[in-house]
This record gives sequence, C-alpha cells and structure tokens, in this order.
Amino acid sequence: MQAKIQRQQTLSDARRTLVLDAARAVFAETGVSGANIREIAKRAGYTPGAIYSYFDSKEAIYAALLAESLEALGEAVASARSFKNRPDKTLVSQSLAWFGFYVAHPRHLELGLDAEAPTVLHDGLFKALRPCEGALLAMGLSPMDALRETTALFAHGLGLLALQRSARLPAPGLSAPALFKQYVEQLAARHYSSDAEVAVPPAGDEEAALEQVDLFE
Repeated sequence: MQAKIQRQQTLSDARRTLVLDAARAVFAETGVSGANIREIAKRAGYTPGAIYSYFDSKEAIYAALLAESLEALGEAVASARSFKNRPDKTLVSQSLAWFGFYVAHPRHLELGLDAEAPTVLHDGLFKALRPCEGALLAMGLSPMDALRETTALFAHGLGLLALQRSARLPAPGLSAPALFKQYVEQLAARHYSSDAEVAVPPAGDEEAALEQVDLFE
C-alpha cells in the first residue's frame, strides 16, 4: 500500500512540475496578465479542467513559480563564500551571487519583474539579501544604516538588470555585471576599515529596524 501511495505521489509531482514548466514558458512570453489557464494546459498537454486538480487559479501557479524562484535565489546567496573577519569581502561575494543568479537565470528575472505579486516579491528579495545586510552590520553600521544600504543595493542591482534585459545600457561595451561589481566593491570599501573591530550585531536589532521602516514602500 505504501509503495502504491508513493508511486501516486511521484506521478502527481511529475504532472505538477509539467504544469509549472508550461506556465513558466507562457508567463515568459505573455506576462502573467496576458496568460490564461487554457494556454498553460495546452502547453502541458492537459485539459484546462485537469490543471485545477493541482492549482486553483493562474495566480496560484504564478505564486508557486515565484516561491521556487525566490527559494533558489536565497540558496544561491546563502551558499556564496564568506570570509572570516572580512565582512567587506563577504558583502561582495554574497551581493555578486544575488546579481549573478538573475544573470544566469533570466526567466527567474522575468517572474520577479512581474508586478502581480509585489508583497511576495518584496519579502523574498529582502530575505535573500539578509546575508548582505548582516555583512554591513558586521562592518559596524547601525541597523537602520545597514537597511538603507541594503535597499540601495537592491535598487541599483535591479536597475542594472532591467537595463540589461531591455538592452538599454547607455554606451556600447558597458557590462551590467561589471557595473554592479564596481558598485558593490565601492560600497564595501566605503564602510570597511581594517583597523576597526569586526562588530557582531546584537540579537534583535535587525528585526527592530525592519519594524520601524519599510524603505520599499
């Protein structure tokens, strides 16, 4: 009986994955607003009614894809190299992992830039950048200053990704990854002092700062 249940679950997971893959392709072509269940079902090789066995709506499919994307982004940043007693280098490493994830996975960027789930996107992107914020705190920034710099880092990176996506960098030969790397290295150099003692932020300070202000609004 257990083996049968496991086979059924494996089959269900495979079908769900097929639906998500089809939806990812449709969303990339039309955006979420232009997509519909019928087209997603057609790409997946199912009837529209069969899709509803796995997802209640087009929005539910989008939410599942966005959650997978943000989880992969967070893992990429968390797995970036960290440097003991050199939070400046850790900041650069983790920031480049964040930016590089979207350079390497442009379809994830398309999902992230869709405006239909701003709250989910806001929370997920900020969570992915938390290690970068932690590095700034370790360099001695206050929780509020670290939050501001992390927000600016996000805005700068997303702006460069948007320019690269639309092929609108202002001059030939400019590279979005190179420009982002330059920005992060300058950010790290501006706040790091080799003579300063590496700070360990007190527990709760970061959460308190986030409760005080939301700089994305």
